[in-house]
Amino acid sequence: MKKAVRASEINISSHVTVTYFSGLKTAFDLLDRNQDGRVTPGEFKIMLNNLGIEIKDDKAEEIIRSASHTGNELIDENDFLSFIKQIQLSAPDLVDEDLTRDLNAAFKVFDLDGDGYITREELKVAMEMIGENITEEQLTQVIVMADTDHDGRINYEGIS
Repeated sequence: MKKAVRASEINISSHVTVTYFSGLKTAFDLLDRNQDGRVTPGEFKIMLNNLGIEIKDDKAEEIIRSASHTGNELIDENDFLSFIKQIQLSAPDLVDEDLTRDLNAAFKVFDLDGDGYITREELKVAMEMIGENITEEQLTQVIVMADTDHDGRINYEGIS
């Protein structure tokens, strides 16, 4: 059974909002394909492959091992959240630039009608197309996290 994680357990700094934390939890849940509370290198690689990012098995294992507090090839939600925080602290400008580029590329794929916005339905269809089951709650969390102008859609043109 999956253990619930509280923000106080992972020592997240005060600048991280509840929405951001919720979005990271959703990201972890999407990586954790079998919902056992742990992400394996295989699950990590599947998600990257679904997004069009090819990675070798040994590189996926290395990334997961480096994120694991035990150094094994499994990460739990706390490991994942700590790893993301570590990446952001070590290279904030690089992460922002890479993240923006990656988000723009991914969102252009998800914007099925090419209107510059990703609607809730487009997000759901796109996730299904890449083999990711996403719950209504997860859809809501992603939309809330990414909808900066609160119009119910994700505007990727405004990311910079």
